[in-house]
Amino acid sequence: MKTRVILTIVGAITATPALALFWPRLLASSYGLSDPDPMTTALLQHRGVLQLALGAAIIWGAFFLPVRVPAAATAVITKTAFLALTVVDVRMRADMNLISLVFDPLAIVILGVVIVLHFRESPRTPAPA
Repeated sequence: MKTRVILTIVGAITATPALALFWPRLLASSYGLSDPDPMTTALLQHRGVLQLALGAAIIWGAFFLPVRVPAAATAVITKTAFLALTVVDVRMRADMNLISLVFDPLAIVILGVVIVLHFRESPRTPAPA
């Protein structure tokens, strides 16, 4: 039960960039862009759709066990890639919002623990001979 609640919260927060589809002005507070050109707006809104899909997959994994590890692993990979691309640059790190700096690393740890626990708790079935 706790895992379901935790994954639902992580999935919902992961999906929040999709709000930029309805409120493009959120791009300013989320990404430090005051007046993005139309292509940048479209790319960031598209990123929001991808984050929505990832968040939905994490929530789906909260309730449907076969999806849990693939969704968690995908989130770990994508969140790690985002941090690797941004945090290494001091200028970008200074412009990052608190959610990215705190939530993404925390989510990586939580989802990693979910994956490990899944394999620890799963009954092992012998490989077919």
